[in-house]
Amino acid sequence: MDLLLGIDMGTGSTKGVLVDAEGSVIASETIAHAMSLPRPGWAEVDAEGLWWSEVCRISTALTAQLPDGAAVAGMCVSGVGPCLVLCDGDLRPLRPAILYGVDTRATDEIASLTAELGEQAILERAGTLLSSQAVGPKLEWVRRHEPEVFERAAGWYGSNSYIAAKLTGEYVMDHHTASQCDPMYATREFAWNDEWARRICGHLPLPRLVWPSDVVGRVTPAAAEATGVPAGTPVAAGTVDAYSEAFSVGVRRPGDQMLMYGSTMFLVQVIDTYHSDPALWTTAGVEPDTLALAAGTSTAGSLIGWLQNITGGASFDDLMAEARSVPPGSDGLLMLPYLAGERTPVFDPQARGVVAGLTLRHSRGHLFRAAYEGISFGIRQILEKFDDAHSAARTVAVGGGLRSPVWAQTLSDITGRPQQVPEQAIGASYGDALLAAIGIGLVPPSTDWARIAREIEPDPANRARYDDLYGTWLELYPATREQVHRLAATERRDQPIV
Repeated sequence: MDLLLGIDMGTGSTKGVLVDAEGSVIASETIAHAMSLPRPGWAEVDAEGLWWSEVCRISTALTAQLPDGAAVAGMCVSGVGPCLVLCDGDLRPLRPAILYGVDTRATDEIASLTAELGEQAILERAGTLLSSQAVGPKLEWVRRHEPEVFERAAGWYGSNSYIAAKLTGEYVMDHHTASQCDPMYATREFAWNDEWARRICGHLPLPRLVWPSDVVGRVTPAAAEATGVPAGTPVAAGTVDAYSEAFSVGVRRPGDQMLMYGSTMFLVQVIDTYHSDPALWTTAGVEPDTLALAAGTSTAGSLIGWLQNITGGASFDDLMAEARSVPPGSDGLLMLPYLAGERTPVFDPQARGVVAGLTLRHSRGHLFRAAYEGISFGIRQILEKFDDAHSAARTVAVGGGLRSPVWAQTLSDITGRPQQVPEQAIGASYGDALLAAIGIGLVPPSTDWARIAREIEPDPANRARYDDLYGTWLELYPATREQVHRLAATERRDQPIV
């Protein structure tokens, strides 16, 4: 029996699955972890000590569970992204990996590269304006602030391409990840923008571009010893985890849309023609020569976890019961959920959380419902931008946040959109297994393992109330931006960038 090994390195854990060609899960493993936050605005991971170590541990555990007569026919690894891993010639990371848009250190580099290359030119060529999500400014930050690291580097990687290199020795990057390495990729042409890429990369070579299901190489003897995966096993390229998760639940046709409920919220929508909007990310898709729009918040589930911690650490069930007892609208309480700045659509790393309308009669349950509503208002703002490109035909909801009895229903009520919930909710690792199956030719490229289990319908009784609150919520950020920027500057005053 041929089995596929899929592994995803997420923000809060690494997950792996063994799946057969029909999409049945044979075994799974999970290892929890956390990112490092060494300074305000910094978010990092030890690429070798955490990502590679956990891939090795999960691969070893899963291969030990192979049924009699079964073999790993192919594997694929996805990961958080876009990230920056700088390695020497022996594939040793020279510094911790700089994470995706939650790492906001490169603010000055975003401004300087935008001034140098031109905002409109960047939007036209890359499809996306520079923000904390872009890899180009992160590379520029290392060149400016850690020149000895930059000079010693022999290659640069995303999370999944670093693992692909560790497994196979190949220096590659999938098209989707590359399309988030703004401004170095020409999204309309599905190719490196050589002029800008050489300007930013300097002496660093550009990785060979591949599509996520492409087999990029085979497991080397050294990698086989570390992972337990037999030498010679084909390895597919993989991609950023949110896109692999979208692929896993059948978000593959124009108008298909995914909402991922996690530590942050991430949205992917497949589009049929090239479209760029300064408030969104235009990217290459998962399948060859496809396009997508993406958006992501900087906090979501992480905000709920923070609230749980600072309000006494009550059980999740108790907190949800309290939130459910509060009426829609939280009795006049509104929250901007920008506790780690914000990515789309405001692109403001200096944004901060705001609670408006707070009174002595508001309870802990009010705070939790207001947090869910604030997150959902932000998603409504993003979805309205998506509609300018291609109206959604359907919305598929995924992620650990769906275990909340409040969150997804609140989002449907605020946006007016039903959400389909798939039967299989393992996540990106399941999409990785499908990418591997397609890459090695075990299943046709059109294969879709997704099955919808239920649908969350908006409650029309709440629509008028939420429409009114949404207008006020939209006014809250511009009305407080100047003040919170001053507060953010105060926070940074004693934290000089090295």
